[in-house]
Amino acid sequence: MLTLPTYSGDLEPYTLSGDPLIPRAPEVPLTRTAFAAAHIVSDPMRERSPWMGRPAVDWDNTLRFRHWLWDQGLGLAEAMDTAQRGMGTDWDTAKELIERTMREAKAHPLRPRVACGAGTDQKPLSDLGTVGSILGAYSEQMEAIEAAGGQVILMASRALPAIGAGPNTYAEVYNALIEQAAEPVILHWLGDMFDPALRGYWGANDIASASDAVLEIIAANRAKVDGIKISLLDQAHEEAFRARLPVGVRLYTGDDFNYAALIAGDGTHHSHALLGAFTAIAPAATQALEALARGDRATYDALLEPTVPLSREIFKAPTQFYKAGIAFLAWLNGAQGHFIMPAGFQSSREITHYAEVLRLADRARVLVNPDLAEQRMMLLLKLYGLG
Repeated sequence: MLTLPTYSGDLEPYTLSGDPLIPRAPEVPLTRTAFAAAHIVSDPMRERSPWMGRPAVDWDNTLRFRHWLWDQGLGLAEAMDTAQRGMGTDWDTAKELIERTMREAKAHPLRPRVACGAGTDQKPLSDLGTVGSILGAYSEQMEAIEAAGGQVILMASRALPAIGAGPNTYAEVYNALIEQAAEPVILHWLGDMFDPALRGYWGANDIASASDAVLEIIAANRAKVDGIKISLLDQAHEEAFRARLPVGVRLYTGDDFNYAALIAGDGTHHSHALLGAFTAIAPAATQALEALARGDRATYDALLEPTVPLSREIFKAPTQFYKAGIAFLAWLNGAQGHFIMPAGFQSSREITHYAEVLRLADRARVLVNPDLAEQRMMLLLKLYGLG
């Protein structure tokens, strides 16, 4: 039994249920494309001045976690904001991560699908004041991803809001990038709750105008756009937006609050998944998607709905710190050997948050080894003087 802190400032006993889902690959082909956005793990023995410079990555633990996801039939969204792009992970590290991941993916027996984030973060904003400089930065990263064998995700760039770009400038940039891509790309709309520097993306501060602007880009390039990931935490907007997409262009939900209903769909349209939450709830995610593929909506709901309170806790405001909860669960589940993140990012959340994540993960049946989870939680509690 554990003694856990609560948000009311008390300590209360908690006994794990001991009823975990067993991680496994789906037994039937899935009817939804599902990418899990994965984090990276620091090497604490090599880390120096962790708030400055290039992070020291624990490659064994980082890649081990990706295999854990792949073994359960999930695709991977690599080197995205979940991997702390712009918050501790620089482009040189991201490029090496992409190259290492793609080598592992090609050798994996399930041949998992991997899509990788291309942005402009190898350059400071002061060097990205023109359309040409932004295109050049994007192009460098796209070429590296394609050389490694990954699919390109055109990540939202802080450089475009920083120069006050309007819809025409976004169209100029994205049309050029999509045209030069070797294969269809995934667009990326990340709300300012994830990154305040992205406020006003697509050249408009109101969501309706921004939606119109990006839909025009998609319509002009429909043969080269696989889909768009939307992370605005707004279910009604996503449902309306996906109904306007051209046939064959996917909506990849990044809504970590409402994914269960969005993926299930409304009978006419549905969302696919590109979610940080899926790294936290992998066993429930894949087995729920398997049930959906079998036409078993009751089992889908029974497996996925209990994960939503957990995801909402992990992604609570300030939302950009959600990566800590994902790494925490990977550690509790034995998918990595320690709980150290680039730039000491594990300190971005409080001990009461981690206690609540453990409770909710237990109720969602995604603590795959309850004994190990209890042992590791006790270590963390001791670190905070609560053991």
